[in-house]
Amino acid sequence: MSDFNVNIFQHRGSSYQIGLNLGQQIAGTPIIQTFENITREQIDVTNMEAIYSTFSPHLLDELEGLAEGAQIPWQKAAAQFSGYDVPRPLAMGCSAMVTDSYYVRNYDFSPALYDGYFSLIQPEEGFASAGYNLQVLGRHDGVNQHGLVVGLHFKSNNGYTEGTSAWIAIRMVLDTCSTVADAIEMLQEIPHAACYNFSMGDNKGNVAVVEASPDSVIVRNDASYLTCVNHFQDRSQQHNNRAVITNSEKRHTYIQSIKNEQLTQQEAFDHFRDKNSSLFYTDYEELFGTLHTFAYGFKDSRLLTAIARSNQIIDINFDDWVAGEAIRDQKLQGIIE
Repeated sequence: MSDFNVNIFQHRGSSYQIGLNLGQQIAGTPIIQTFENITREQIDVTNMEAIYSTFSPHLLDELEGLAEGAQIPWQKAAAQFSGYDVPRPLAMGCSAMVTDSYYVRNYDFSPALYDGYFSLIQPEEGFASAGYNLQVLGRHDGVNQHGLVVGLHFKSNNGYTEGTSAWIAIRMVLDTCSTVADAIEMLQEIPHAACYNFSMGDNKGNVAVVEASPDSVIVRNDASYLTCVNHFQDRSQQHNNRAVITNSEKRHTYIQSIKNEQLTQQEAFDHFRDKNSSLFYTDYEELFGTLHTFAYGFKDSRLLTAIARSNQIIDINFDDWVAGEAIRDQKLQGIIE
C-alpha cells in the first residue's frame, strides 16, 4: 500500500487570478511533466480559442493566468491544459447514481494519471463550483452555486476527432449553466472529441444522462432515479460502445438493484466509498481503481467527498462556502492498495 494525497485549492477572484494562483502551485511539480508527456506539442490554438470564446470565454483568461503562473509559453500551455485535441484518452471507469434528492459517484482510474487537486473556486466571470481537476483546467465532476451537478463517464474512442474533451465540457457547464436543461443545451452544441456519458442533476429535482459522441447527442431522462456507468444504453448509440462492457453492465445492474433500498445521501456515499462495496475497485495497475467519491444533496446543499481508503471526509454546506466560508482542510489523505 502507498500514501495517496489530493491537494485542496480554494480561490475567489478573477479567472486570470485563479489560473495564476493555481499555475504557481503546480509550477515545477510532476503534473507539468505528466501532461507534457501525454499531450501534443502543438494544437490548433485558433480553433480552441473559438470554442472557448463561444461557450466560456473567461476560461481563456484562466488559461492565460495558468500559463504565466506555471511559467509556460502560451502555445505550450494551450496544448497541455486546454483539453482541446488531446490524444485519445485511455479507458477509465465511473459509476453514478442520480436521484431527485442527491447525486453520488465514484471515479476509477490510475493515480499515475490523476491531477490530485480538488478545487473550490469563485470566479468573477462565472459561477462558483467545487470539483476534482482533470488536466488542471477541466473537471472530472463537480457542483456549482446553483446546485447543478455533473460528472463524466468514458465510453470509447469511436469516431474520435479533433474537438473538446469531456472534462473541459464539464468545466464549461459548471461555470455557465444553472439547470439540467441548460447543461443539455450546451452539451448538444459542444464539439465532442470522443464518446462519453454525462450524468447530472439539479436542485429542482431534474436528473438526466447525456450520451454524447462526436456525431450524436442523446438524452436519457427519468423522474427520480438514473444509473450511469461506462456504456451507452440508447439503441442508436450502442454501436459506439467498447467491444467488452461486461463490468460496466454489472455495475449498472447492481446500482439498479439498490434502488428500492431508498438510501439516504449519507448511506449512498458511505456505500460507494466502502472498500468492500461492489462499486469500489483496486485494479489500479489496470487503470481501474477507485480514486474518489463525490456526493451532493440537492435539497440541503450538502457536499460530501473523500478519496480512496480515507477516514477524512469533506462535509460542507456548499452554499455556505459560496457565501464566503472557506474550509480549513488543505489536503485529503488516503491509501492506494
